[in-house]
Amino acid sequence: MKGAAGWAQGVPARDRAAAAAAAAAASAAAMVRKSFLSYNKTIWGPLELVEKLYPEAEEIGASVRDLPGLKTPLGRARAWLRLALMQKKMADYLRCLIIQRDLLSEFYEYHALMMEEEGAVIVGLLVGLNVIDANLCVKGEDLDSQVGVIDFSMYLKNEEDIGNKERNVQIAAILDQKNYVEELNRQLNSTVSSLHSRVDSLEKSNTKLIEELAIAKNNIIKLQEENHQLRSENKLILMKTQQHLEVTKVDVETELQTYKHSRQGLDEMYNEARRQLRDESQLRQDVENELAVQVSMKHEIELAMKLLEKDIHEKQDTLIGLRQQLEEVKAINIEMYQKLQGSEADLKEKNEITARLEEKTNKITAAMRQLEQRLQQAEKAQMDTEDEDKKYLQECQSKFDGLQKQISQKEKQLVQLETDLKIEKEWRQTLQEDLQKEKDTLSHLRNETQQIISLKKEFLHLQDENHQLKKIYHEQEQALQELGNKLSESKLKIEDIKEANKALQGLVWLKDKEATHCKLCEKEFSLSKRKHHCRNCGEIFCNACSDNELPLPSSPKPVRVCDSCHALLIQRCSSNLP
Repeated sequence: MKGAAGWAQGVPARDRAAAAAAAAAASAAAMVRKSFLSYNKTIWGPLELVEKLYPEAEEIGASVRDLPGLKTPLGRARAWLRLALMQKKMADYLRCLIIQRDLLSEFYEYHALMMEEEGAVIVGLLVGLNVIDANLCVKGEDLDSQVGVIDFSMYLKNEEDIGNKERNVQIAAILDQKNYVEELNRQLNSTVSSLHSRVDSLEKSNTKLIEELAIAKNNIIKLQEENHQLRSENKLILMKTQQHLEVTKVDVETELQTYKHSRQGLDEMYNEARRQLRDESQLRQDVENELAVQVSMKHEIELAMKLLEKDIHEKQDTLIGLRQQLEEVKAINIEMYQKLQGSEADLKEKNEITARLEEKTNKITAAMRQLEQRLQQAEKAQMDTEDEDKKYLQECQSKFDGLQKQISQKEKQLVQLETDLKIEKEWRQTLQEDLQKEKDTLSHLRNETQQIISLKKEFLHLQDENHQLKKIYHEQEQALQELGNKLSESKLKIEDIKEANKALQGLVWLKDKEATHCKLCEKEFSLSKRKHHCRNCGEIFCNACSDNELPLPSSPKPVRVCDSCHALLIQRCSSNLP
């Protein structure tokens, strides 16, 4: 609601009494409910049933369960009642509960107030609370602890006091002042408790920081000892590695010189062997070329011989044909001789024919003689060629045998050279293995040097960490000093608040009748110039002197404040700021 004082002024005495009676009856008339472990004597049990009966109440139940500061069922019930008042549905929710007597019987005795007709009357009276716009604080207050309740019994109306209006006005004013003072006390108690909790947390953090500083100092001492050990080890490793590097350098230089000399000799041997192989390969190619030429000549001779044989066979065929012709001519001559005997007239013609035939035969015999001479010459040439071929073949075979001997000798030389090359390769492999071993040793030495460099880097890193830890140590010391300063400031603030609380306890809410003039400008109040209370000091001012608004401990929302309180509160806030 808009301030406790405004709520006390706006609520009638009948409605306030009804609300108080409903809350007291609901909490005091609850019967003992059994559970597995203990007895449940709180009002939160029947209020939880409202969610099942009235679906709109689920939001209130969920919001109450989500509140972080509530730990007891009584605190949840108080928060639920405040939220129901702000929703203006308190009467509706309780009416749903009263209708369900079977469910209420689990929480209330049969003779309880909520189980009788008076409970319905109380719920009917609670309908009047729906007129009030309530704005109650739920999060910041301690709802679990017992709230200081003011006894209103001495201020309730009696039948004798019904006609006394002045007394009623006085009672209302006293109630307003009490509500205002109670709210101020609650706010101040909450601020004091929050400051105490802050002081406790700061002391705990201070002790933790001191422990961390001690641990950090021990770590720094240990790191310094390790640093000295690492330095000594690093110096020993450097000395050993330098000696080992010098010895290995000398060995590597000597082995490189021997390797260079041996490699020069091997290169010369290898070049000579390559030259010999080239010469032998050239000779072999020349011999192979000569053999190819001789084979081609032999093929040509064989072709010429085949052609001569063909000519001889053709000439023999022609000779056989000429001999047959001669035999025919002889047969014709015999017939002619017979015909000459038979007829003398034809002898002359036949003599001419015979002369012609004789001429022809002479020509044929001359041709036969020439052919025979040619045959003899061809046979002689064939014999000569055969002899030449035999001689040439013998020469080729002798050359081929010599070449084969040379090839076998060169192959032997090649085998010897290959063996020499294998030996040289093995020797080179051994040299390469030695070189690899030396390279491995060099790489191992390089790795050791890199390790030494990494150790140096780690040493430098440890030095940097040492410097950083020292910086952190100094910063933490500065933070502790600042925390001590803040603690002293907070203690001073607590003392100021206590003094303000003492001063506020002496303040009085001034009545409207007592003030006829403004306290600041001293102008008289009228219908146009109305009275206004300052929510901080409780005095009455005009609108011009109290048109300021500031949030107070009693209300988080901005409230009307006079000019003097406004200046004082602003000065206090500016002094509290860092």
